[in-house]
Amino acid sequence: MKRTTLSLIAVATTLAAVTGVAALTVPDGTTNEPLTAGRPLPVERTSLLCPVPSTSEVAETTYTSYTPPAPTTGGAPAGRPSGEQRTDKAELKVAAAATTPGETPAKKGKEPKAPATVTKPGAPVTAEAEGAAVPALTGSANGTLAPGWTVQQTTVVPAGGARGLLGVSCTAPDTDFWFPAASTAKQRQDYVHLTNPDDATAVADIELYGPEGALKSQVTEGIPVPAHSSVPVLLSTLTADPAQQDVTVHVTTRSGRVGAVVGSADEKLGSDWLPASADPAGTAVLPGIPADATSVRLVAYAPGDDDADLKIQLVTPTGTIVPASAGTLHVKSGMTAAVDLPDLTRGEPGSLLLSPADPKKPTPVVAALRVVRGKGEQQEVAFIPATAAIEGRATVADNRAKGSTLALTAPAGGAEVRVTASAGSEGGTQVTKTLTLKAGTTTSLAAPVPGGLKGSYALTVERLSGGPVHASRLLELPEDGIPMFTIQPLTDDRSTVKVPTARQDLSVLDD
Repeated sequence: MKRTTLSLIAVATTLAAVTGVAALTVPDGTTNEPLTAGRPLPVERTSLLCPVPSTSEVAETTYTSYTPPAPTTGGAPAGRPSGEQRTDKAELKVAAAATTPGETPAKKGKEPKAPATVTKPGAPVTAEAEGAAVPALTGSANGTLAPGWTVQQTTVVPAGGARGLLGVSCTAPDTDFWFPAASTAKQRQDYVHLTNPDDATAVADIELYGPEGALKSQVTEGIPVPAHSSVPVLLSTLTADPAQQDVTVHVTTRSGRVGAVVGSADEKLGSDWLPASADPAGTAVLPGIPADATSVRLVAYAPGDDDADLKIQLVTPTGTIVPASAGTLHVKSGMTAAVDLPDLTRGEPGSLLLSPADPKKPTPVVAALRVVRGKGEQQEVAFIPATAAIEGRATVADNRAKGSTLALTAPAGGAEVRVTASAGSEGGTQVTKTLTLKAGTTTSLAAPVPGGLKGSYALTVERLSGGPVHASRLLELPEDGIPMFTIQPLTDDRSTVKVPTARQDLSVLDD
C-alpha cells in the first residue's frame, strides 16, 4: 500500500464518517401504511471518538474507516419512505487539545493537504499521519453511511519508552466506563483519554480502586472536558496513595458525555490501548488469547455490595477446561483482585470464561487481561477486556494480508456465523465464509483475505443462529525481533433499532 502521509486535518477529512452511539431519525414524511411492530430499522446517525495516538516523534499512525453494506427494501433504504430525498453526510473533525494541570500542551497540527472522501459503504478508506502532533478526532455520520461504521486507529512506535503496536477501535461517547488492568506503578505510564464530541463542556469523574479499595482522590470537583476537545489524564497524578500494580478505573460524567480509553506504556513490555470492559455482569468472556502468550494476568473488580467468587475456565479449540494455575478467584466488593495465569494456553489459542462459583449467586464484575508475548527485551503487551456477545454483527477494520487472526468463542451453545472480508482499500473483491462453532469452544483462524487484495480491509462477523458469540481480532506487525501485536474486541455495531407500530390517526384532530 502506498504510504502517503496526510496532514492532520486531511486525515480527519479522509475518515469521512464514524460510528458509535446511534440515534434513529424518524422520517418526517406521512404515510397511511403502519410500520410493522418491532421492525428493525437502520440508524441514521452515529458518533465516534479517536484518542490522541501517541506522544512519540517516531510514531506512525494509520486510520481505516469502513461501514458494511446495508440492506435495502423496495428501492429506498430501509426505514426511509420511498421517494424521500436526504443528503447522507459524514464528517470527522480535529478535537482541540485541552490539558489538565501539570500536562504539556499538545503540538499544533499542519495545514491541510488534498483530502479524500468516503463515498459508499463496502469500501474501506485509509489515511496516515506521523509524529507526536496527531490530534484526537471527533466525528459523526448520517444516512446510509451511518449503520455499522467503524474506524480503526493503528499506531507503530518502533523505539522509545512507549514502543509497540497500539491499536484501538475508536469509541462511542457514553457516560460510564470501567477499565480493569490499569496501573499507577512506577514502570507504567497510564493515561485515560477523555474526548468530548458535543457543543457544551462535559465534566468527568475518575475513581481508582486498588486491592484495598478506593484510592484517595486529589481531584474532587471533576475534570472539565471542553466542547470538541480531548483531555489526557495521567492516572498516577490523581492520587497521593502509594503506587499500585493493579488498578480499576471508573469514569463517569456529571454532565455531558465523553469517549474514554486508557493508553498504557510499560518500560519493559511496550504499550497498547486498554478498551473499556463490558458492563458489569455475573459472567464474563475475554476472547482471543494468543497461543504463544508467555504471560497472562487477570484483573477483576466487583462494583456492587457483594463479594464475587468466580470460576475461571479456559475455552479452547476442543472444549472448556479449568487452568492448572488457578481455578477460582475471590473478588471483594469495591476492591481490585488479580491473579497470574502461567502456562495458560500451552500452545493453543483460547478465551477466558469467568462465571459465578455458585450459579445461584451471580455477582456482577468487570474484568480484563494483560497479555504478553515474547521474552527478555523482546516482549510486547496487549489487553483483552471482557467483551459482550455479538447480537447481530460486528466489524473490525485495518486487517492486513498477513498477521490478522480472528478468534470466535461460543461459551454456552453452538452457533453459526458468517465472516465477510471486505474489498481492499486499494482494490480487491469481497470474500465470505460461513463457520459452525461448537458449544464450549474457541475457533481461531487466519482472517479470510479478499481476492486480489490491495491495501487493508475490514472483517465483519454476523451471528446467523445459535448461542452467544464473542470475538476479537489479533493484528501482528513484528519488528526487529519484537512480536508486536494488538488485540481488538469485536462489539455489536447496534446498527438497527426496533421501531414500534405507528400509523396516521386524524381522529386526534376532532373536538
